[in-house]
Amino acid sequence: MSSASQIILALDVDNLQAAKNFVDKLYPQIKIFKIGIQLFTSCGREIVDYINNKGAEVFLDLKFFDIPNTVAGAVREAVRLKVKMLTMHILGDEEMLKAAVSARNDEAGTLKINKPLLIGVTVLTSKDTASSDVLTLAKIGIECGLDGVVCSAREAGLLRKEIKKSFVIVTPGIRQANTASDDQKRTTTVQEAIASGSDFLVVGRPILKADDPLRAAKELV
Repeated sequence: MSSASQIILALDVDNLQAAKNFVDKLYPQIKIFKIGIQLFTSCGREIVDYINNKGAEVFLDLKFFDIPNTVAGAVREAVRLKVKMLTMHILGDEEMLKAAVSARNDEAGTLKINKPLLIGVTVLTSKDTASSDVLTLAKIGIECGLDGVVCSAREAGLLRKEIKKSFVIVTPGIRQANTASDDQKRTTTVQEAIASGSDFLVVGRPILKADDPLRAAKELV
């Protein structure tokens, strides 16, 4: 794998102990772990603190989408959790996105800590969509000050070509060649994602469901 790209493990499990087991087993082979709405609802900041204390980093994938003031407040709390990156829906509109950026900057400055990356969700990879829709949303997000976007590798190359600013691309739906795509419509291999310009590659079931998760992680890397 390119030194510029990193695998993120999606901790799509429903309890704290299962999440801890995967972190213990896979760190430091995997250095970033994604916490989504199921796991965060189950155990909240306890798993965030556990990952941080382990020496790994957290991708808080809660996809904020609400009125600007509410999202700004949620972003402040995420900054206090010292996560590496977090997500919000670009469809939440420009006012919401700008409020999030402002809240992130203010809170990180107050605490004198590194600013987490704000990542905008374009179109979920469980949906079929036109690349132009993803490009339109990505442009809005980047113009509003987001650090990057979530998109499939199918759109990553287009975004790199059309958006001249520096930004991060997070690509979910990573699979090994000739494996099931499950409920993902726009899947891709590690090699395809890197070639398309993705910076972070999110992998879940190919590792979580493997007989030997550590070996599966090493094979993907």
